[in-house]
Amino acid sequence: MNHTNSSRKLTVLPLVAATYFMVSGGPSGIEEIIQDSGYKLAMIIFLATPLIWSLPTSLMVGELSAAIPAEGGFYIWVRRAMGRFWGFQEAWLSLAASLFDMASYPALFVLSLAQLWPPANQGYHGILIASGMILACVAWNLFGARAVGNGSVLLGALLLSPFVVIIGFAIFHRGSLHEATATAGSHQDWLTAVIVAMWNYMGWDNASTIAGEVENPQKTYPKVMMLALVAIVLSYVIPVGIIWTTHIQSGFWSQGSWSQIASLLGGPWLGFALVVGSMISTFGIVNSLTMSYSRLPAAMAEDGDLPRFFARKLKSGTPWVSVMVCGLAWTAVVFALGTNLDRLLLLDILLYGSSLLLEFVALVVLRIREPLLHRPFRVPGGLLGAILAGVGPTILLVAAFVKNREERLGNISTLTLGAIFIAAGVVLYFLVVWLVKRRSQPAAAV
Repeated sequence: MNHTNSSRKLTVLPLVAATYFMVSGGPSGIEEIIQDSGYKLAMIIFLATPLIWSLPTSLMVGELSAAIPAEGGFYIWVRRAMGRFWGFQEAWLSLAASLFDMASYPALFVLSLAQLWPPANQGYHGILIASGMILACVAWNLFGARAVGNGSVLLGALLLSPFVVIIGFAIFHRGSLHEATATAGSHQDWLTAVIVAMWNYMGWDNASTIAGEVENPQKTYPKVMMLALVAIVLSYVIPVGIIWTTHIQSGFWSQGSWSQIASLLGGPWLGFALVVGSMISTFGIVNSLTMSYSRLPAAMAEDGDLPRFFARKLKSGTPWVSVMVCGLAWTAVVFALGTNLDRLLLLDILLYGSSLLLEFVALVVLRIREPLLHRPFRVPGGLLGAILAGVGPTILLVAAFVKNREERLGNISTLTLGAIFIAAGVVLYFLVVWLVKRRSQPAAAV
């Protein structure tokens, strides 16, 4: 049952801002795309990837969120379409992926802070700062989804402000910075660029888990998906397009080079602003994803797949036990792996991609099993359109898997690690079923 007061629910703009952080977090993170493909191909990738990858996903999320606007989002869709087992696997895959996602973003926060304060990444400083960041997001989330959404609007404005200034300076430096970056080398690896672009356009379904805390979700979600998609594409294309006119060589780009480019254009103060913007980006991402992921254990608890106390809520509508347990789990991963955590691309693709494909299957199954379900918004093209919507994302997921199949975490292949996590979900499901049956059996007479 939804206890959230309508005055505390998310409206269009706060949900657009929160979705922006769940998917993107701003232009920081796209540098490798330009480095690996050059400006012309990078612009094509920025425009083509959302057509093949993001648009089908956002259309799917728009239809299912409007048709089934329930707390728990994609978990509820898959469970309703294919049953309890697959619903459990959907939630497990997302939560397992979150263990690495929500540890890697604080690690990036620490790396950015270390550019301003080098001791941040020395000794235990980094672990404590990363843990403090997660706990700050947990505290913020306890005030409710509306507080996170409104905060995302503010954080988004602060994040994008330095890029507006960069664009202004770049207009007056057209064609003038070729010599300043002439020593930079370059290489071409367009497939890696596409995979990085997938990462920067990934996570549309995360917004669905808070549907019970959204005002008029049937109309709000389709609008939010399209507005957020346009905002993300423009926030990539416009800054890069303007920088292209300065003739900064593509080989000059590398991870974190926005601050160097800002310093070239406007001086050290602008480079400083970009580093701060990067920190705001990672904080906003963690804050919004905390809201999203924490609704999954609460929804599972209401369905009897987790202990009932996970569903306990504050007056703000926040499932406070779930928020705090998730925060503690992510903090434990930070302490276990430290802040030198590289992005585990294949593991993310394997876990997130598997959950995403289950959602596309749910879209088709619900079209067949529940043709009369009220759908205020539909993926166009009828049943065939629903089937074809999953083709593009599937092709890109397979390509990303092939490209990164040799990725490793220490001595273990991330493919092996991913398979272990997937198998663990199956084992956990049957363990939960056994525990529930055991708990429901009457005590034997003495």
